[in-house]
Amino acid sequence: MRPFEPLFKNSHLATIAGNFWSRPESESRWPVSDVFHEPEPGVKLLVRSQTPVDPKGELILIHGLEGSSESGYARSMAAAALAAGYTTHRYNMRGCGGSPWHRKGNYHSGQTGDLLHVARERQQASGLPLYAVGYSLGGNIVLKLAGELAERGREVFAGVCSVSAPIDLAAAVRATGEPRNFLYRRRFVARLKERVRVRHPLAPDLFPLEHLPKVKTIWDFDDLYTARIFGFGGADNYYRTQSSNQFLEHIRIPTMLVQAKDDPMVPFAIYDHPAIRANPFLKLVAVEHGGHLGFLARRRPRFWLDDLITGWLAETSNSTRSSV
Repeated sequence: MRPFEPLFKNSHLATIAGNFWSRPESESRWPVSDVFHEPEPGVKLLVRSQTPVDPKGELILIHGLEGSSESGYARSMAAAALAAGYTTHRYNMRGCGGSPWHRKGNYHSGQTGDLLHVARERQQASGLPLYAVGYSLGGNIVLKLAGELAERGREVFAGVCSVSAPIDLAAAVRATGEPRNFLYRRRFVARLKERVRVRHPLAPDLFPLEHLPKVKTIWDFDDLYTARIFGFGGADNYYRTQSSNQFLEHIRIPTMLVQAKDDPMVPFAIYDHPAIRANPFLKLVAVEHGGHLGFLARRRPRFWLDDLITGWLAETSNSTRSSV
């Protein structure tokens, strides 16, 4: 593993730069095939797939809160994985990216069934080793699914990876509510509230406008909308039941967790978890700097995270073959 030398040691600069940094283009070399998966009647998920010549495996990339298949981290990882010989599938959660909206087309931080549906369809279609990489909220989903599957995880995935995952949702939401994080909080809240305004005419019972003035934080939104839509009751119960930290001990497939100690939105203290120390299937890669989904390197190649993950894919593939 190449040591990480950060371009920015300031966590906010790393986070913001990582979001806006220009990413490599891959679609001219590997054309995109858009496929709609239907995990339940009427609900369609857009997955943007690209395939190299003679692929050695497949990789599903799962975006974060209010992200999509076009998020920078997904596009650059797709380019790196394709160059390394892996078919890539940039997954859109319900109602995100090009996934059309439906009354049941809403997503939450622990919605694992959709990813499992897509993974099984890909497994049946190709039979190649399948991996999943989740970013931020997507990382929580990937880890939760691996833990839910436990021993059965080997039937679906060759390995999974999380990046900047809020494995304790309540702790991450509290951190995002801190004054130093007002820019991120304002951006997330604005996008979530706009989602309500757009969907209110389609489903006024699910997205009532009268709650919007009360929404100042992500906790407010989850308490007034997410938890009610999905039957969790309130935000606290939603976070308690959907956090992946309670599933880590059950994971039985190779799993890499990548986390910056200075992540402004995900407190590193939540990674001081017994399962991360005791479960041999878990590998924590912690770096001092990197922010939230930042990880821009001072020297080229700039996208250290993509190199790290492609190296882990190769290492995991070799270990799997040698154990057969």
